[in-house]
Amino acid sequence: MSIRVKLQALDGAYGVARLRSSDPIPSWADGGGFVSISRTDDELSIVCLEDRMPQDVRMVGGWSCFKLQGPFAFDETGIVLSVIKPLSTNGVGIFVVSTFDGDHLLVKSSDLEKARNLLVNAGHVLNAE
Repeated sequence: MSIRVKLQALDGAYGVARLRSSDPIPSWADGGGFVSISRTDDELSIVCLEDRMPQDVRMVGGWSCFKLQGPFAFDETGIVLSVIKPLSTNGVGIFVVSTFDGDHLLVKSSDLEKARNLLVNAGHVLNAE
C-alpha cells in the first residue's frame, strides 16, 4: 500500500543560511512563515523567508516550501521517503526539516513545477496556502 501525503504549499521564497556554530541566533531569523534553527558543533543553520536574511550572510536562496500535513506518529515510517523518493529519483534536489509534529520539504523554486507534477503523479495531494 502506497502512502498518500497531503502537502501545503507555503507562500514566499525561503533561504537556508549558515552561520558559525558560536554565533548567537540573530533577530532577523524570527518572524512570520516557516522558521527552523538548528545548531551543531559545526554550524548554526537557519531556514526562514529569504527577504529577512541580510546580504552579508552566507546563504542559498530561491527555495519553495511545502508542509507535510501531520501530525505523524514518531513510529510511523515511510512518510518522508514517500515524498522525497519521486523527487530525488528524478533529479530534484531537496532540503527536509523535521519538527515535533511534522516535516517541511524545500525544493528549489526553479524546480517547483516539476516537483508538483512528480508529487501528484506519486499520489500525493497538494494544497495552496
